[in-house]
Amino acid sequence: MLPLTEAERQRLLELARQALEASVRHNDLPAAEEPEGALREPCGAFVTLRKSRQLRGCIGIVEALKPLYKTVQECALAAALRDPRFQPVEPDELPELRIEVSVLSPLAEVTPDQVEVGRHGLLVSLGARRGVLLPQVAVEWRWDHRRFLEETCLKAGLPKSAWQCGARIQAFTTQAFGEPLAINQKPEVRSQESE
Repeated sequence: MLPLTEAERQRLLELARQALEASVRHNDLPAAEEPEGALREPCGAFVTLRKSRQLRGCIGIVEALKPLYKTVQECALAAALRDPRFQPVEPDELPELRIEVSVLSPLAEVTPDQVEVGRHGLLVSLGARRGVLLPQVAVEWRWDHRRFLEETCLKAGLPKSAWQCGARIQAFTTQAFGEPLAINQKPEVRSQESE
């Protein structure tokens, strides 16, 4: 996993906020100086939007296809406008939205007994179907190991027992951090480090 400094985490949150606001207001993304260091490294990430602590959108890219800062910008836009579970974010909602960024480690093949709730996120796939859940989801819902695997299968549109019947199981860890809940607070940081 990319080791991110406090300044890099703050910069990612700023870039996500700019992308969120520009996309919702149908403006072009403001030109910004290309970041240095770890933010230019290819990396997967998710951007989660919450309104009054309730999920309002969450989109991610698991594979390390683009520089991290671009991945975060694209995911912020997609979480606001393209999450199929929600209506697109409206401009009047912007002040109420809180952004959380989850930076992903590379994917690793795991067996079901290697999955650790609270540490691992999961990607379960079979054929063209894929389902991804972040580590914090299992913790928030208080799922045990088996339920986490089942829910990830269901997210992929597979039978909940697919993890026992040939589905591919890959795990990742995250470094998750978000905008403060109140002004003048530091961002929350939660990390589940790679082995």
